[in-house]
Formats: sequence, C-alpha cells, structure tokens
Amino acid sequence: MDKQTVVVLFGGRSSEHSISSATAGGVLAAIDRDRYDVIPVGITREGAFVLEQDDPAKFALDAAHMPEVIDNGTRIRWPEAGDRVLRVIAPDGSAVELAAVDVVLPILHGTHGEDGTIQGFFDILEIPYAGGGVLDSAMCMDKHFMKVALESEGIAVSPWVTVRQRAWQQESAPLRAAIAELGLPLFVKPARAGSSVGVSKVESLGELDAALEVAFAEDEKVLVETGIVGREIEVAILETADGVRASLPGEIVLTSRGFYDFEGKYLGGDGVDVVCPAEMSDAEIAAVQQVGVRAFEAVDGKGLARVDVFLTADGGIVVNELNTMPGFTPISMFPKCWIASGLSYGDLITELIEGGLRR
Repeated sequence: MDKQTVVVLFGGRSSEHSISSATAGGVLAAIDRDRYDVIPVGITREGAFVLEQDDPAKFALDAAHMPEVIDNGTRIRWPEAGDRVLRVIAPDGSAVELAAVDVVLPILHGTHGEDGTIQGFFDILEIPYAGGGVLDSAMCMDKHFMKVALESEGIAVSPWVTVRQRAWQQESAPLRAAIAELGLPLFVKPARAGSSVGVSKVESLGELDAALEVAFAEDEKVLVETGIVGREIEVAILETADGVRASLPGEIVLTSRGFYDFEGKYLGGDGVDVVCPAEMSDAEIAAVQQVGVRAFEAVDGKGLARVDVFLTADGGIVVNELNTMPGFTPISMFPKCWIASGLSYGDLITELIEGGLRR
C-alpha cells in the first residue's frame, strides 16, 4: 500500500500554543510511519507557518520548559485549490516542493485553530483535514452558543450569565443582580478559550470583579456559571467508519485543588487525579455515553470531541462543555479513555486521519 502524506499542524497564535506543541510531540512519536509520510508544520506565536523538524523529543511536555514553535526562517506555501503540492520557501528564498498532501491533522487548540477558522481555510483550499468542521468548531469554541445549542436539544447545562466587557463597564448593576441569583460558588471563564486559561472559582461575590478582570484578559465575552456539585466525568467521542462511538468515561478527582486548572491538567500539579475508566455502574456509563453522543450530534460534531459532564448525586447529568480538539498528549484524558476502551494511542491517531480522508 502506498503511503499517504499527512501534514501534522501545531502551535498557533493562541494562549494554548505550548499545549498544542506538546501534543505534536506525542503524535509525531506515535503516528504509524509504515502507513503515513509525515510533514510537521508549525505555526509560530506570530502566525508564521514554518517547516518543523520531525523530532518528537523537541516537543516533549516539560513543565520547566514548555515547547514552542520558533521562527526558523522557512515559510510554508499552501497549494491553491485543486492542487495538493505543499511547498516551502527556504531562508535563502529558494522554493522546494515537499509532497502532495493527502490530509492535514490540525492539532491546534484555541483561537485561530479550534474555532473553525483553520477548518474554513482548508475547505477553501479543498484539502481534507481531520477533526471538527467549521460549524461545530466555531460553536464549541464559544461556550455561550454551545450552551444555547445543547439547551435547544433538551440537554442540561449549568445556569449561566454571559457578560460582555463593554456592558460590564457601562452598567454592571443588572449583570451583578443576575449573577447573584446564580448562587455560590461560581465559575468565571472566558467564552472562547480553553485549557482552563483565564478561569477562576469565585467563593464570594467580593471576588467577582477580580475574576472577571482575569477572564477579560483572554476574551471580551465571559461566562459566569453556577458551580455544579457532582463528579467530574469526561467521555471521549469519535466518529468512525461504523458511526459515532463513545469511550468508557474517565473522572477528574480533586483531592486538594479547587478545580481542574491549567497546572493540574498539564504541569503535574498536586491535588488532582485523572482516573480512567471511572468507577461507575453500567447504567451510569451507558447514560453518560448516551448524553455524550447526543451532545456531539447537537452541535453537528465531526471527527472527535471530549464531552465533560457533571454526574450529580441524584443521577442527573449536566454537560459542562464540549472540546472539539481536546488535549491529545499521551497523558491527556481523551487518549486515556480510548486506551481504556481498547484503542491504542497510535490507532487513535490513525482513526482520526482516516476520518479526515473519508470526508
């Protein structure tokens, strides 16, 4: 069988640049080299597309030195519509043809990568790509519209108030009153950011202004949500040739940390355990899997998603959010859930790539 050429695209302009780069390290190490030829393409923090080294160790997840894409002077030239040949401009200005691209694997997190923009770019170029499409990526990147879509399908979400920075600055009193009705504790989060960047837990209304200031630094649109008491359960969703599948659920167990923040997710911070599979009854597993698939379909999901829910003491399931390009390092919950369900990390990457090729 002839090998197919896969562009692994990572980095980007968002605050999650380093996590995307670390994900690339895991993917480059595990992708099936007998099946695919790989072209690593990095996006610098300034937005330049550069040809990167095919070296997983360069992008290893290291809390003391987070990986990133550095501008090396090369520039990628994407093919025009109808042409699949990828080219690179060397620092001396010479152009080199790399290969005809079969599919792009965009392992990008946050704005300009997980919000539908890069997906639209590849749609225009008529280049197949893995993962979410334009609509589901854009909708799930904006937590306000994600909640609206889920509610319209009868899926429970936590009560919330959407706060726009200009409205807060002009007249905060009505918003303060609406937020006070949500009860405590509250979670304040940017509407369009991920990896818990800019998120704060508010135990008293006196902490609200400071929490909003942190969130507004990431996005002018912020959600203030009621804190839901329940087990934090995550289920991985994958679109396969045989239909949409849900993994065994995993659980985030907080032992001393207030919530599952950036340090707990990626930097090995104390006070949190990631358990997969979660200890749940067969009925609970089936219910979470069903809600996960329903949520994926409610946003017109493509490729994959991680659906995060709260399982309450009375058996209720409240969807917290969908992530259309979840953390994909080997230690992240999404791969862990599929490994627990019998799908290896390498085979999971193959499933994603093949899904992009089918589309």
